[in-house]
Amino acid sequence: MLSDQTTGSSGPDGRSGKRRGRPIVFLGFMGAGKTKVGRLVAERIGRAFLDTDDLVEGKAGRPIGEIFAREGEVVFRRMETEAIAEALSGEPEVIALGGGATTREENWDLLRKANALTIYLRAKPETILERVADHTRRPLLAGLDREGMLEKITGMLGEREPWYLRAELVISSDNSIDKYGMVDIVIEHLRALGFSWQ
Repeated sequence: MLSDQTTGSSGPDGRSGKRRGRPIVFLGFMGAGKTKVGRLVAERIGRAFLDTDDLVEGKAGRPIGEIFAREGEVVFRRMETEAIAEALSGEPEVIALGGGATTREENWDLLRKANALTIYLRAKPETILERVADHTRRPLLAGLDREGMLEKITGMLGEREPWYLRAELVISSDNSIDKYGMVDIVIEHLRALGFSWQ
């Protein structure tokens, strides 16, 4: 049975360290609902919410699209890994990762070391297109028409799916249930797994 209580090993001073439970980390493709659902789950269970994209933008002082344009994806991914490490370093929170974050093994290493409960919000390419087509701040879809976006989404999702499926929980976000209904579903899954956040 999953437990949300994690006791760390003894620290340098010889005292046993204890963390209050496990981080809950939402992953998946852009538009899957990670931020909206994650923020509401955090409110429901009384935890803080962190979005690693927001952490990157806050530290860089500019939007992700600008980071991509000026420094390139490699620089952004390095900043993203630093943001994930920061998000996992304190008391366990609810965290939303960027869509490409879990395609890097070093980020999975961070998640494992933090004993994070990973939740993949799974959505079909057509669902994702409907949710992101009118959002201009998605750098990977910049300059594409709807047909081009769908082709790009389908290809990228196919490449990333094996990484996403490493998650401990896989929950579809394709249905017509609103974000509050999705939160109810997530909470039900957590309880079914014996996950306790009190």
